[in-house]
Amino acid sequence: MHVYLVGGAVRDRLLGIEATDRDYVVVGATPEEMIARGFRPVGADFPVFLHPQSAEQYALARTERKTGAGYRGFTIHAAPDVTLEEDLRRRDLTINAMAQEQDGTLIDPFGGAEDLRNGLLRHVSPAFAEDPVRILRVARFAARYASRGFHVAHSTNALMRRMVENGEVDALVPERVWAELERALAEPQPSVFFTVLRGCGALPPLFPEIAALFGVPQPRQQHPEIDTGVHVLRVLDEAAALSADTRVRFAALMHDAGKGLTPRDRWPDHSGHELAGVEIIRKFCLRLRVPNDYRDLALLVARYHGRCHHAAELAGAMLLELLEAIDAFRRPERVEQFLAACQADSRGRQGFENEPYPQADRVRAACAAARTVGGSDAMRAGVSGAAAGVWLRQRRIEAIDRALA
Repeated sequence: MHVYLVGGAVRDRLLGIEATDRDYVVVGATPEEMIARGFRPVGADFPVFLHPQSAEQYALARTERKTGAGYRGFTIHAAPDVTLEEDLRRRDLTINAMAQEQDGTLIDPFGGAEDLRNGLLRHVSPAFAEDPVRILRVARFAARYASRGFHVAHSTNALMRRMVENGEVDALVPERVWAELERALAEPQPSVFFTVLRGCGALPPLFPEIAALFGVPQPRQQHPEIDTGVHVLRVLDEAAALSADTRVRFAALMHDAGKGLTPRDRWPDHSGHELAGVEIIRKFCLRLRVPNDYRDLALLVARYHGRCHHAAELAGAMLLELLEAIDAFRRPERVEQFLAACQADSRGRQGFENEPYPQADRVRAACAAARTVGGSDAMRAGVSGAAAGVWLRQRRIEAIDRALA
């Protein structure tokens, strides 16, 4: 029985990144031997065990054979005669197909260390094509390491393109697509995730709402970058710089979805795209089983980001209407989420990256002023019933106007 540290922990050590999770491969053991040593079995599809003290994962060395469509059509073979190299060969990228012995000796049969030095995301073997999830994983790793200069190998990009053309991505279930998208949104440069998918042809079948935005022009005066798809990816990265909240980043990604529906004869004008985007986002979230909190914030940003951009022109009544629309008084955390996405939209234009966004401070000030008036004030004023709502709203408008005068 031999134990090796494998995968991401080895990769991150070589990159000088502290590994938070450690996975191990066990060669030459049976499930019965692992249980006898106190390991607890947890694997549903193949033998995985938790260490009795550290609770870290130990998986028996295994091979996989493709038996059906999609990423679930595999037969797993785990036995004492499976070698470490055979186990590593089934992995996706060379940088993830390295192992370390307990004394620190590196085992690198596929050149992962050299690919790390060269910033290359390269598949291990033709077996990569058997699992369409790997297309999403490669795109996600590209988003993670873009700042280090990593790029997808031409051969790997070509293989991913063939997988798309063969319809492999059509077998991906919505929950898995969303899981990979949510992880990609958490990466340092999430736009690269979509750039890689677009480069191999996977963007239209997986995210047609985003793919539809490329090639759609916007007015040059407001959007020097012109192309809506380019703008949306810039906004996504600005949102990543402003907030670690993946809900904010998702809202930034979807904020201009309605522009994909603008008829060509109206280009580059996109009047009404805010409302058009609402239905697109609803369908997107329904298709991919997106959690409600992601969906709700994205709907609000799509519907009201234009109004936020014009906050300097809004008086108390309109500002209160905006605050009520984003549910600022019952969901106070929404205010900063909404404003971060709107600021990202403003900065996600070529030449506007470092421009201030005073609209956010105006909305914050309006919200703070409105919160100084509450339901208890109406009771003290002797107003109740339906009249209390009217009274409260008027007092809040007056408080906003005073604060911003």
